[in-house]
Amino acid sequence: MTTESNCETPSYDITCRMSHEAAALERLCQVVRVRGFRIAQMVVDSADGTLNIALTIQGKRPVAMLQSQLEKLHTVAEVKLAAPVVAAASRIA
Repeated sequence: MTTESNCETPSYDITCRMSHEAAALERLCQVVRVRGFRIAQMVVDSADGTLNIALTIQGKRPVAMLQSQLEKLHTVAEVKLAAPVVAAASRIA
């Protein structure tokens, strides 16, 4: 089994707001995995029956496709995609 280096694989930051229901977080993780992405970092905050999730994901597939699939989950209220992390780093250099 080979692992991909962070230099070759683009990273994206996604924030997601969803209802705190049984297995909601597991469904979100499953969609990320099935769509060909790897979760590099995840921060979850729970307040008033809502999960606020900040994800850093890595993958070579179109991230807009992942965003579209996450928005289809019935527990998801909002998905926001930030600029690719790799592209932002290259602008600084």
